[in-house]
Amino acid sequence: MLLIACGALAREILDIKAQTAGSLDHLDLRCLPAELHNTPDRIPEAVRAAVAAQRAQYDEIKLLYADCGTGGRLQTLCDELGIEMLQGPHCYAFFDGVARFEARGEMRSFFLTDFLVRQFDAFVWRPLGLDRHPDLREMYFGQYTTLVHLAQIDDPALAALAEMHAARLGLAFERRLTGYGDLERDLSRWARAKG
Repeated sequence: MLLIACGALAREILDIKAQTAGSLDHLDLRCLPAELHNTPDRIPEAVRAAVAAQRAQYDEIKLLYADCGTGGRLQTLCDELGIEMLQGPHCYAFFDGVARFEARGEMRSFFLTDFLVRQFDAFVWRPLGLDRHPDLREMYFGQYTTLVHLAQIDDPALAALAEMHAARLGLAFERRLTGYGDLERDLSRWARAKG
């Protein structure tokens, strides 16, 4: 089975595989560039190309993306290609647990995963031009009240870095140790179904 995943999930997927004592070793991983995170309109075609390139080598392909800002286009593509994808609006939801995330209805929270905490400047600060125009901060983040770090691992240094990012954005800080949430559950389910 091939897993085609967002590059922003690579570390977490490899961590999950490492913790399972070989029960996920039959799942191969190919990651698309994490930079697609900032251009969600390009995700479906990148997925289509990746599936086309790998289809002949694998009898089953799973997609480790949620909707990720594609407006349903990714699910439509998966239906067309006959592949299953992760459920939820984005990775924040499946790390937290989609049902729990949706029940909270946090419209004024800005979320960071461990990946985005580590890559904050490359994926948030510079792409939004805040390095050149810090005056844009209020325009981008004025509607938010809290930066929520959805932590996959318990790492005090990462938590401190996330709190620093919250301060840079002028937001309150909250950390939730979510672990791998629905990502781990779905990987295990797919592995059992294949095993």
